[in-house]
Amino acid sequence: MEIGFLGLGIMGKAMSINLLRHGFKVTVWNRTLSKCDELVEHGASVGETPAAVVKKCKYTIAMLSDPAAALAVVFDKDGVLEQINGKGYIDMSTVDAETSIKISEAIKAKGGDFLEAPVSGSKKPAEDGQLVILAAGDKAFYDEALPAFDVLGKKSFFLGEVGNGAKMKLVVNMVMGSMMNAFSEGLTLAERSGLNPSTLLDVLDLGAISNGMFKLKGPTMLKNSYAPAFPLKHQQKDM
Repeated sequence: MEIGFLGLGIMGKAMSINLLRHGFKVTVWNRTLSKCDELVEHGASVGETPAAVVKKCKYTIAMLSDPAAALAVVFDKDGVLEQINGKGYIDMSTVDAETSIKISEAIKAKGGDFLEAPVSGSKKPAEDGQLVILAAGDKAFYDEALPAFDVLGKKSFFLGEVGNGAKMKLVVNMVMGSMMNAFSEGLTLAERSGLNPSTLLDVLDLGAISNGMFKLKGPTMLKNSYAPAFPLKHQQKDM
């Protein structure tokens, strides 16, 4: 089966590579086409436009930065809508429910199938195929897409009607952002109080609020290493 993939940022690149490694044929597109070069080295084909990708593939996945990008890829000239009749479209971008519903209605009006499927997880889970997929929309299309979801994630949830996936993702990101804000303040407070922040990590890890995010982020934060896995501008958008 050939899958299209639109958007090769931090997440999209890792997800596309995982699909290729597991035997899927993948045709990719990115607004900056040079970002496709690395995927070609892994065996991908390149589509010149979103419409060209959709025309070639049974269904197409999008992983884009924000609602404006998600809408542009669908509605602009040479966009998804021009070739979606009889095809499927899965938007895995983090957008608001209203944006997702607008895209869904337009695609269904043109004879296409639609799923929203935002994900919980950032760069490392995307690379490892350990995302949590929050899908909503056409149930039959969801069932058809499960082989790809099983490669991309450790668990997929079907949440019913379009909009529910977007809402769930934004709730998750609100919780995550609030936790990271408190965690950052706690590390700073410990240091300014003359305590060893590394010891704070050990204490937290043994208590009721031990969690994978603190384990992953804490050591790099103590080293002042902030290579983006999830850029702050996207977290601000979601909050």
